[in-house]
Parts: sequence; structure tokens; C-alpha cells
Amino acid sequence: MTGSLVLRARARQGWGRVRRAAVPVLLASIAAGAAYAAARYGLGHQYPFFAPVAAWIALGFSADRNLRRVAEMAIGVAVGVLAGDLLVHQIGTGPVQVAVVLAAAVLVARFLDRGDLLAVQAGVQAMIVVVLPASGTSGPLERWLDALVGGVMALVVAALSPQDPRRRVRAVAEEAMSEIAEVLRTLAGGLRTQDPAAVRRALLRGRASQPVLDTWRSAAVSARQTARLSPAFRRHRDELAAQVASAALADRAMRNARVLARRAETVVARPPADATGARAAADALAPLADAVDLACRGADELGLALSTGSATATARRALAEAAARTDPWRLVPGGDLHAQGLVLLLRSLVVDLAETAGADPEAARATLPEI
Repeated sequence: MTGSLVLRARARQGWGRVRRAAVPVLLASIAAGAAYAAARYGLGHQYPFFAPVAAWIALGFSADRNLRRVAEMAIGVAVGVLAGDLLVHQIGTGPVQVAVVLAAAVLVARFLDRGDLLAVQAGVQAMIVVVLPASGTSGPLERWLDALVGGVMALVVAALSPQDPRRRVRAVAEEAMSEIAEVLRTLAGGLRTQDPAAVRRALLRGRASQPVLDTWRSAAVSARQTARLSPAFRRHRDELAAQVASAALADRAMRNARVLARRAETVVARPPADATGARAAADALAPLADAVDLACRGADELGLALSTGSATATARRALAEAAARTDPWRLVPGGDLHAQGLVLLLRSLVVDLAETAGADPEAARATLPEI
């Protein structure tokens, strides 16, 4: 069961990555084909290997295609190919030549620009040129021209298909919040039915969802950097800065959800002393399950708000309602210390979700009843 649950989570996340990458991959593939055609039929080069390579490397499959990044990659490829071609025609090939060409290409790239991507690509392409036979080429600059064609094609595609940096961040944010909500939904069901297997599934799903949360944070940071550099997107800087903060807080909320699920598994798995004890456990856990359901509703509403860039007021109200129920003495009046411990863990989780929704930390804590 554990293996199948993890596999389903990975498959779900994989399909999410495919959906987000489909359009960027299609555009990069078209650019690579167009670059090959331009070099093969426009310039008459028989083997224009570096034309599609440069276009693909510069564009890649990421939706993060700001012009500076694409230009860094394209120039890096062109510099590496040029340095490699010129030096190979002078000093030949071999291990010493690989070292010399690599050092020269990277140092030239560092001189031209401070970007790490440019230097890395310059070094990689220079080594490829040294090692790859130059059969079918008519001169030392033919492969450089191919790389130049590919880089220019990539820049044209990037310029004609500008990507709103918020789009990918919003999609990943919704997916991440859906994961948190599903963990809470499964956990609430396990608490209500006192099913240790269901609580265990919630814990396993929480663990398997970590890559989505990591992707959210990295995508938000990258998009914020894009907005800083692009005048067209500077007006979105506040929303993207809020997404960066929300991603970090959601990660903390998921960690607390996993702690809650792990502890709940122990509580639910306790063998009752008798029928009276079983009824008491059910009476103690059912109100807690209702409070977890409210937190789940808040997470769902928050995911919807983040996916559209709209206000999070509805999510905050649901989370405040959940927080109002987290008085361990009232929610679990029977004196079950184990169940009351779960309520204390839920309090931390609800505060984290409220802060993810943009609430001030003090305001989020103020929604909790005093104990």
C-alpha cells in the first residue's frame, strides 16, 4: 500500500510537470527545427548540428524564459563554439587541447558577462567542438554560424512568446495547496473513523508532496527575479514577493501537518480498554476531525485564491473558524491528554496556514482561543 501510494503521488506530480512544460517544450522544439532549416537550407551547411542544439539549450523546457536568461545561454553556446573552432584549427585535438580550449572559452565568457549560465555553456560547447569531428564543414566558422543561428532563433521565439511570470507560480501554488488540503482531508477521515491506515496514508501523502512545495518556492523566487529585470512585469513584484513568502510558510504548514498525522496515527492505533473506552475515543476524535476539515476547507480556498491572484479573505475566514475551535479543553472535554495534544498541534498548523494566506503573525495567533 505504501509503495502504490507513493507511486500515485509521483505520477500525479509528473503529470503536473508535463502540463506545465507542454507549451515551452513545443515552442523550443519548433525553434530547434526552424534553426536547423535556416542553417541547412538558408546557409547551405550540410550538418548544422549546433543550430538546433543552441536553440534548444537557450530555450529549454522551462517556462522561465526572460530574455536575459535566453541571451546568456545563446551567447554562451556561440562563444564556446567560436573559441573551440578557432583553437582546434590551430592546435588540433587531444587532452591538452581540451583543457586549453575549456579554460580559454570560460575566461572569455567571464570577461563578456557576469552570468554563470553563459560561462558554463561556453565551456560545455567548447569541449564538444574539440571532441566532435568537424567532418562536413567548410571552414572554422561554420559551426559558430550554426550556433549563432540557433541562438538568434531562440531569442526570436522568447521575444514573440513572452510568459507572464505569475502563470507558472500560480499553477504550482494551487497544486501545492491541493496537496496540503488532501493530506488534511485524508487525516480528518482517518480521525473520524479511527482508521490508522487512513491516517498513515495522510502521512505518506504529506511526505510524497515535498517536491511540489520545493518547486513552488523555486518558481516563485525565479519569477520574482524576472519581474525585477523586466519592466513589463515590475507591476507584479508585490504579488510575486507574497508568493515567495507563502511558499515558505506553506512548507512549514506541511511539515506541521506531517507531525500531526504522525502523532495522530499513534493516538488512533491505541487499543481501547473496553467498549466504553472505544466510545470515549470516538467522542474525543470526532470534534477534532471536524476542526481538521475546516482547516482543509481553508487550504482549498487558499489554493483557489493563489491560483487566480485574488483576495484570500474567504480562506482566512475558514481558517479563523478552524482556529476558534482549537481549545483543547472544550474540543476534547473528556480529559484525553493524547487527543488534546493533537489539538495543540492543529493550532500551530492553522496559524501557519493563516500566515500563508497573508495574515499578520500576531493577527493569526489572535484567532486562537486562550488556554
